[in-house]
Amino acid sequence: MKKVIVTSLFAIGSMCMKAQSYLGYLTDNYSGIHGVVANPASIVDSRFKTDINLVGLSVLGTNDYYGINVLDAIKDGYDFDLNAVKTPLEHNNIVVNTDILGPSFMFNMGKKSALAVFTRLRAFANINDINGDSIDNLEDDLDANDDFSINEGDFFVAGNAWTEYGISYASVFMNKGKHFLKGGFSLKYLQGLGSVYSYGKDVAVNFEAKGTSLGGGLFTTGSLDSSGRITYGHFDDVETDNYKYEQPKNATGFGADLGFTYEWRPKYATFSSTSADGETNMQKDKNKYKLKLGLSITDIGYINYGDGMERTYDITNNVDEDSIVNEDSFQDILDNLYREIDSKNTIKAALPTAFHLNADWNFNNLLYLNVNMDFAVVSKSAGNASSVANVVSITPRYESKWFSFYVPLSSIQYSGFQVGAGLRMGPLYFGSGSIVSILGSDTTKSADVYAGVKIPIYESGSKNKNDVSLN
Repeated sequence: MKKVIVTSLFAIGSMCMKAQSYLGYLTDNYSGIHGVVANPASIVDSRFKTDINLVGLSVLGTNDYYGINVLDAIKDGYDFDLNAVKTPLEHNNIVVNTDILGPSFMFNMGKKSALAVFTRLRAFANINDINGDSIDNLEDDLDANDDFSINEGDFFVAGNAWTEYGISYASVFMNKGKHFLKGGFSLKYLQGLGSVYSYGKDVAVNFEAKGTSLGGGLFTTGSLDSSGRITYGHFDDVETDNYKYEQPKNATGFGADLGFTYEWRPKYATFSSTSADGETNMQKDKNKYKLKLGLSITDIGYINYGDGMERTYDITNNVDEDSIVNEDSFQDILDNLYREIDSKNTIKAALPTAFHLNADWNFNNLLYLNVNMDFAVVSKSAGNASSVANVVSITPRYESKWFSFYVPLSSIQYSGFQVGAGLRMGPLYFGSGSIVSILGSDTTKSADVYAGVKIPIYESGSKNKNDVSLN
């Protein structure tokens, strides 16, 4: 019986399973086309004539319930129930973010503007405010015939996947001596690949295993007493027997990103050269700033599923165990045993809108220190909405044209402090914002990895061959 209840209440979560993508790599001035991920202004006045990404993958997961030894977990025979360290809270949370940057490119159009075209495949899973004690109790007694209670309260679960086809434009707004300002925007056409979500209000469940006494030591089957409201939505008819996935035909939307970058260039004059005809040119292959500040907002928009379905149910009722067991699906349980109070035949999936702040200090054109903050704008309680995990990171790095090395030190929402490392070597980039922490911890609650390959075409050096130090 408990397996049925667990499946019913947490089915959405099992079907689902930003912090920032490419943690550490995006701080690099040679990240190129990847710059549009966090700030579309980055592509103008870059160190590239053009940058062509072939494929890149970033995956990140963070939670505050399970802590594991990752190196042991990848081995055969690892028992998550016995070996994982659990931290049940009244409000446990999980965020999983997958970001694939497909064939994409950027190029400069003259001195003051740049254009990028990109493709992305993205997937988010958000599980918020799940009562950890309830999960723990159900896992401990899953096969037992004991009474149990779930005082869930409010919970929010959403899983969304989509593709993006985008174009970015950036331009220099101001270039006056020490002060340099640029801005950019991205427009994205979105194709929904799937959306499943559920959220509850004041949900409580009590199961009595023995049921009602009939006398003589006989009892009816167990009974389930519940209260509260549950909203359940999904694209297509995913509850159909033998369902086979097909890409939704009526699931599209639009998104937008907007960003600005200011650079303080106290020694701007040393980066200039004069041509034979008297024209003054700045060195395109050099970083000219001592301090760079960035501000952006990303993923404004939503996807509309014209063939979706959303239902809200009042689950205040007492039903017997057999009635639940005899239903074929979670949807049938809701439809046949509880009262529907609202319905919609279309659903909207909100993008994981986020606000980004970035500061980059240039010590001597090879050593840098970056401070970055990513904050979710969409509330985790917004229904069918993806949401990034908030991140604050400090990343020291060594950076040159063909090679960069960075060590992100991050505080990630739900999982705490993480240390990682990453490399860029010409066309290759790979790393993790948590690899150092993973190797040294038995209770890892966050893990990420990214890797990819591109074709970088750098700006050539100017006639002025003198290296410039910003010290």
